[in-house]
Amino acid sequence: MAVRSLFARCGLFFSVFLLVAFLASPSWAQVEGGRGLDASGLQKQVEKAHDTAESAALAGNNAWMLTCCALVLFMTAPGLALFYGGLVRKKNVLGVMMQCFFLMGLMTVLWALYGYSLAFSGADPWSSPPESFVDKDGNGQWSEGEPLTDDNKNGKWDAGVPNPAFNPYIGNLDNLFMQGVARTWDEEAHEPHTPMSDAIPSLTFMLFQGMFFIITPALICGAYAERMKFSTMVVFTILWGTLVYCPLAHWVWGGGILAFGGPYSVAGGALDFAGGTVVHISSGVSALVCALVLGRRLGWGHEDMRPHNLTYTVMGAAMLWVGWFGFNAGSELASDNLTSSAFATTHFAAAAGAIGWAFMEWLARGKPSVLGTASGAIAGLVCITPGAGFVNVMPALIMGAVAGIVCYFACGALKAAFKYDDSLDAFGIHGVGGTLGAILTGVFATRAAWDITENGTLLGLLEGGSVFWGQVVAAAITIGYCAVATFILLKILDVVMGLRVSQEGEVRGLDMNEHGEEGYIFV
Repeated sequence: MAVRSLFARCGLFFSVFLLVAFLASPSWAQVEGGRGLDASGLQKQVEKAHDTAESAALAGNNAWMLTCCALVLFMTAPGLALFYGGLVRKKNVLGVMMQCFFLMGLMTVLWALYGYSLAFSGADPWSSPPESFVDKDGNGQWSEGEPLTDDNKNGKWDAGVPNPAFNPYIGNLDNLFMQGVARTWDEEAHEPHTPMSDAIPSLTFMLFQGMFFIITPALICGAYAERMKFSTMVVFTILWGTLVYCPLAHWVWGGGILAFGGPYSVAGGALDFAGGTVVHISSGVSALVCALVLGRRLGWGHEDMRPHNLTYTVMGAAMLWVGWFGFNAGSELASDNLTSSAFATTHFAAAAGAIGWAFMEWLARGKPSVLGTASGAIAGLVCITPGAGFVNVMPALIMGAVAGIVCYFACGALKAAFKYDDSLDAFGIHGVGGTLGAILTGVFATRAAWDITENGTLLGLLEGGSVFWGQVVAAAITIGYCAVATFILLKILDVVMGLRVSQEGEVRGLDMNEHGEEGYIFV
């Protein structure tokens, strides 16, 4: 008891000592006269707290976006590589996997050299405020009493005056070789300088967009699988990425002719949260053109061309489902409330798409297939891509289910009726699903999900908005441009270097003919 009493008294003494020391610290010091806290000291503490909060927000947003970069890259390989690899015959499994993996390297190099600059660099689409615009608060917004033309009634300078220095069709060379993106040394501050893109470093934004640049042409591989020369595929992809993808990305996401609410927008532009037009319609339509120009595979219609390994395909589909969370939710470019909404709509649409396709097979064939269920999930994911941040969670279920049903017919009845050989249904899922998603976004988009205009403007048809027409026009322009450009590129390459492997090489298989390797060796 005596020992316990001694410890209790020592503990009490130590606690009193800490309290006195804390109260005597500079943060608790009072100004002369005891009237209150030191104003300069308090201001420093507030500034420090503000800087800490900003650093924490930057760290959170950047960590999420770098994770999304990895998730989207994961979609190409192993995701798409396995999904497509299982669908081809075993003599071509390495060929299609090589296409996906090689494009991860090729498109990254092109993006670093000039692709990012062509897609995202350039002047601001809107003219700068006139000299009469005085921003008293330094926040780029109008305050009462300041002269301002506010056409959109959103409290920000817009004036409705397009910037004549902005090119709405293609970016410039400001970011060539990663200029203005990579970190540089600041002589004045004597420390490294990191260029920023809103809430994240420009490097992170560049990497995230670069992953889209990789997977989009990889999706087209599904149309010319088992018959296109690897060398021609490389040259075609370089040209397609430069002349089709980069301009299209600039049109939609760089303030160009299809950007929503932009000064140069046609029909008001499109709502495209994560790539309905830029990724899926462009790749799907281009895939159809490839299938038509290259022609059918040898033996199509009378030889056994069933998938050689559906295990690969289902595993690949599951990986794509997981990676799509980075694809769609990451397109918010931050970690916030809208990110959660886009994450949820993505998941709901995939689930409904899988059920929708399986249900149709159940009705038509008496049993649902594993391949159909996996394809339905991908169809739902494709459909929700343009609207992931614009529609609410319950309409996402509808969009996914409709996509599963429509793409089921596109990959079955439609392909059979027109007898084109879209080997792995790139058009049936991405072309049809992407177009359907763009249109349905115009129906279900709601300001409750994202008030993109920041003034409560109604969006989709169901809430009385007017974006539907812009969605249709944007889809039509994307389809027309991609179809014509892809056709011209293929015709030129067919003359210059040829598109298809020889008949002998096709019978032998692309694994041995193009790469001198076999996917399966049993010894």
